[in-house]
Amino acid sequence: MTALKIIRYTAWAAVAALALVAGLVALGMKPGGGNRPLSAQIGGPFSLISHEGKRVTDKDFAGKPFALFFGFANCPDICPTTLLELTNRMGELGPLARDLRIAFITVDPEQDTPAFLTTYLSNFDPRIVGLTGTPAEIADIAKKYRALYQKVPTSTGYTMNHEASVYLMDKAGKFVGSLNYQEPADVQRKKLERFLSAG
Repeated sequence: MTALKIIRYTAWAAVAALALVAGLVALGMKPGGGNRPLSAQIGGPFSLISHEGKRVTDKDFAGKPFALFFGFANCPDICPTTLLELTNRMGELGPLARDLRIAFITVDPEQDTPAFLTTYLSNFDPRIVGLTGTPAEIADIAKKYRALYQKVPTSTGYTMNHEASVYLMDKAGKFVGSLNYQEPADVQRKKLERFLSAG
């Protein structure tokens, strides 16, 4: 089995794990038992640098629903596919998605500079904001969103194993659900319609 296949299988396993977590959220439960809503444990304040070179915080997203996706610009398939799917869904939803902002948060700040993210994101919907920062800042927001990532050595350098789902956050910054990698387009669209209609 090649290293790339191992990475893909690991990412898909992460997707399945987050899907399970989302199911528990729907039931108002948390993994391992108890009845404290898991949504209260996902998310939190952050301060990062946008692909435009501006300092962006969670307060810039307050008041309207938003989405976050953890990835990196050199990702071979999951990230470009997810960002293209989001671009397509936003186009299909038209005015309903007018104010939706999506944060693409790099897990590879070593390479994903604001300038590099600007070039990369020019291929997708302009409402998608690239965010980077110091390794400590990225680790902090990933911890708050329970997003796993790991640097994986390869024969030519390294790649990043990372969470492969899109977090849907309401206008108060609370986690309400997710979009999963390779979910059918109609399923994604219906989820986003419900998400945006609920505000």
